[in-house]
Amino acid sequence: MTTAALPEGMGISVRGLSKTFGDLHAVDDLSFTVQPGRVTGFLGPNGAGKTTTLRMLLGLVRPTSGEALIGGRRYVDIPHPMMTVGAALEANGFHPGRSGRDHLRVLAATHGLPDARADELLELVGIPAAARKKAGGYSLGMRQRLQLAAALLGNPPVLLLDEPANGLDPEGIRWMRDFTRHMARGEGRTVLVSSHLLGEVEQTVEDVVIIANGRLVREGAMEELHGAPAALLRTTDPGTLAGVLERAGLTVEVAPEHGPGALRVQSGDLVRIGDVALAAGQPVHELRALRTDLERLFLQLTESPEHRNRNLAPDQEAGR
Repeated sequence: MTTAALPEGMGISVRGLSKTFGDLHAVDDLSFTVQPGRVTGFLGPNGAGKTTTLRMLLGLVRPTSGEALIGGRRYVDIPHPMMTVGAALEANGFHPGRSGRDHLRVLAATHGLPDARADELLELVGIPAAARKKAGGYSLGMRQRLQLAAALLGNPPVLLLDEPANGLDPEGIRWMRDFTRHMARGEGRTVLVSSHLLGEVEQTVEDVVIIANGRLVREGAMEELHGAPAALLRTTDPGTLAGVLERAGLTVEVAPEHGPGALRVQSGDLVRIGDVALAAGQPVHELRALRTDLERLFLQLTESPEHRNRNLAPDQEAGR
C-alpha cells in the first residue's frame, strides 16, 4: 500500500447539496471540500445530515439538488469504485456465519483481487488472529477493524469513515488515530472522518467541517478554529501583575472562570510573559497556552438558536 500507486487529485467536493424527505430537510445547500493528504473531521449533532451526506457521496441516496463529487466525478460515474473509494459506514455489513477472512475473500473475488489481499489487510488492521473466527462473534471493535479492512481492499485513494473509533478500547482508539493519520499524511489519501468523539477528533484531524440542520456552520483548519493565541496565567496578586504586563504592551483580562488569580493574556509567547513577570518579581503559579477547544466551539455553534434542529417536533425540542 504505497503512495506511488495512488492517483493524484482525488479530493472531495460537495457543491450546493440538498436532500429533502417530504417535509424533512436533511441536507440544505451544503458545500465544502476535502483535500488529499489531510484528515478532515465531519462533525454535527444527531440529525445534522452527516450520514445522509456520506450516502449521497456514495450514490446510495439521490440528491434533491446539487452534487457530491469524488475526484471530480459522481460515485456512479467512477469506473472502478472499490479502487477509488473505501467506505466504512456501518460495522455490520457481513454474514455473521462467515469468517473475517472469507468475508474479505468474497469481496476481493468480486473485483479480481487475490485471496492473499485478505490476509494482508487482516494483518494491517490488527486482527490476524480472528481471521478464522465467525464474524458474528466479533466484538464491536473487531467489527470496526474488519469493516476498515474491507474499505481498503482496492487500495483506494479516498476513505470515508463513519464513527471509526466506536467500540474501540483506548489502545484501539490510539491505533485508529495513528492509522488515519498515516493514511492521509504518510500515503497522501483523502480521509473524511465522521465522529462524535470530539476530543479524539481534535487530536487527529487537520481540517474540520461542522454542520447543523444540514447546513454548513464552520469549515477550516484546526489551527484557525482555535482562534487567536492566548495564555492563561495564575498568580497571587492578579491586579498588580496585570498592570505589569499591560505596561509591557500586552493585553490582559481577568479570567475568573479559570479560578482565583487567573488572567488571560492575548499572546502565545509564554517565554515573554514569564520573563516580564520574573523581571517584576511577581510569582507565577501557572502559565500555559489557552485556546478554544473543539468541544466548546462545537457546542457554541450547534446549540445556538439558529442552528438547533428545526426538524424536531415541539415536544422533542422542549425535552432537549
